[in-house]
Amino acid sequence: MIIVTGAAGFIGSNMVSKLNNEGFKDIVVVDDFSNPEKNKNLEGKVFSQKVHRKDLTQWIDENQRFVQFIFHMGARSATTGFAKEVYDELNLDYTKNLWNKCVEYGLPIVYASSAATYGLGEFGYDDNHDIVQKLKPLNLYGESKNDFDKWALTQAKQPFFWAGLKFFNVYGPNEYHKGRMASVVLHSFNQIKATGKMKLFKSHNPDFTDGGQTRDFVYVKDLCDIMFFLMNHRKNSGLYNVGTGKGRTFLDLTKNTFKGMTINENIEFIDTPVDIRDKYQYFTEANMNKLRSVGYEKPFTSLEDGVKDYVENYLIAGKYN
Repeated sequence: MIIVTGAAGFIGSNMVSKLNNEGFKDIVVVDDFSNPEKNKNLEGKVFSQKVHRKDLTQWIDENQRFVQFIFHMGARSATTGFAKEVYDELNLDYTKNLWNKCVEYGLPIVYASSAATYGLGEFGYDDNHDIVQKLKPLNLYGESKNDFDKWALTQAKQPFFWAGLKFFNVYGPNEYHKGRMASVVLHSFNQIKATGKMKLFKSHNPDFTDGGQTRDFVYVKDLCDIMFFLMNHRKNSGLYNVGTGKGRTFLDLTKNTFKGMTINENIEFIDTPVDIRDKYQYFTEANMNKLRSVGYEKPFTSLEDGVKDYVENYLIAGKYN
């Protein structure tokens, strides 16, 4: 029996698909299930039980002997919120409780951290435990993720295997419900479909051209492959970057979206909103040496191939993975 929290969400639902495709059907899906748009992500998937997120720790107390692995993808993922108590409750305290259950019952866990922990990248993008205490996230979401990473690293009692995954800029199917927090691919697709063009932020940094802002864009299917590898690996606990190791520009991303839609490029540049301008990242790129060093060998999906698959096989038809 495998637990997936945040199972109706973007990454969680893709992980349920990955497990189904690998022959796993005894899956416990955990979420609050209150959003009908998110719930569409679970349609057609095979699982054995649904558990409300508030009931999970009690459910584990009663059923721990059946549990083989936990993927904890559930979180408050909005990066623009200002209610610290919400992030503390859902991203910090909830994960602490789950961690403690894993210690108590000897359960392995992979949980979602975030590249948002790196802030402006003053200390680089290395998944080195030594820099975690120094990191300066730019928002409460990043702070909550880094606060848990810091807490986990100082615990005398740890699960026999755990991994905190610092996801970089993830895109792919099953993010229809995410609104403003959806990937630039989905925003591009929707804008292009509606207006025939795409608006990108101008650069307010002389070191970067308009549209030259760079991110490590990683396809959600690659994340699932990595998590599946770690479920079988179960050693070398710690924090791991999950990107591609190669930063690409927003212009690259947008051009490939136009290409996947077979529409001629029409790109306009607008000012970055003032409320996010001083906290805007111009460059991220994951150092992926650590994951490679523990035996993960599968190549990452190129931006060209990932956007093509996402646009042609999911977005155009409105399909889910």
